[in-house]
Amino acid sequence: MAKPYSSGHIGDVAGTFTDMRISGQVKNDLVQLMVAELDRLVPKYEADTLAKNPERKTLADPDRSRLNYSRTRGLMIARIKDIDSVGSSAVQKGVEDLETYLATLIRKAETAAEKDRVATIKPRHLEAALAKLHGTPASGNEGLETSTSGEEGAAAMSSELDESEEAIVQALGEGRVLTPQTLRQMAKQFAGMPVTNAALEELLLLYYDVVEETEHALRSGITAENPEPFVEHLGRLQDLSRLGWMRRMLKRSGELATERGYKRVDIEQVVNLDPFA
Repeated sequence: MAKPYSSGHIGDVAGTFTDMRISGQVKNDLVQLMVAELDRLVPKYEADTLAKNPERKTLADPDRSRLNYSRTRGLMIARIKDIDSVGSSAVQKGVEDLETYLATLIRKAETAAEKDRVATIKPRHLEAALAKLHGTPASGNEGLETSTSGEEGAAAMSSELDESEEAIVQALGEGRVLTPQTLRQMAKQFAGMPVTNAALEELLLLYYDVVEETEHALRSGITAENPEPFVEHLGRLQDLSRLGWMRRMLKRSGELATERGYKRVDIEQVVNLDPFA
């Protein structure tokens, strides 16, 4: 039988939520109430944990992933100076504070990505989030934090560029979203040899990254005094939509595989190519 909470411990914890004195009887009653609440919560946690992962053998937070307790404790121990050890309550507070910081960063970066009208949080979005959180200027990311009248006036010009990836990218003009399956149909023709699934998936991720970066550069250059970069990026986006970039990447991957004596294109060849070359 597990040892229940002591009334003194429950009293100390409850005392952090009020400035009033808590009687001894109330402390005893709170012990019973906490145990009764565990009677309700633990079976629910157990059922939810198994529903999320039937193979799991350890009770977990069924609603979200948490920072690793022992790893956090070890990192905290390595950083204390005037205290000998780190208690459980300190680790719990550390986990909660770190998760709050992480959540704040991700939400701010997500907002920056939404302003950028892309579906992936990029390093520039994290930089903008850090700048906003700490009140420092974000190098090269001023456009994420401000909106100019020039951008509003150019909304009609960039409406097509603001569409989602799925609406922009089509496979061979057939109106289908570009997927590993549709890409596989043309991969061998352009590469000149078989292409592994891992290479195709990596190539597809790179493709969407280049599309997003190009869209970002286009929106940033709409109001620029020099129109040449805008025209250049517009041409690159048109090339992407017509799959010219994909054909070149497949061809270069095939050439690299041939040079190294391979009979098929694998992910190794794809990651060694510069997607912006």
